[in-house]
Amino acid sequence: MGSDTRVKGPASYFPSIEKTYGQPVAHWLGLLDTLGGLGHMQQVAVLKRDHGMGHGHANALVAYHRASARATP
Repeated sequence: MGSDTRVKGPASYFPSIEKTYGQPVAHWLGLLDTLGGLGHMQQVAVLKRDHGMGHGHANALVAYHRASARATP
C-alpha cells in the first residue's frame, strides 16, 4: 500500500493558476490579504471582475486563504 502524495483541495489548483495568470500564488494570497473585510463570494467576485480569473480558480484561492487565516492563531 503506497502513500498518496497528490495535493488535494484548493491547493491542487495552484499550478494551473500560476500558469494561467502569470503570477505566483503568493501574489494572489497577498491581494486577498487586502480584501479582508469582504465575504467569501465578494472576494471571489473581485478576482473574477478585476483580474479576469475563472470562478474555480478564484474560489480555490479564496477558500485556501480563508482556511489558512482560520488556522493561524
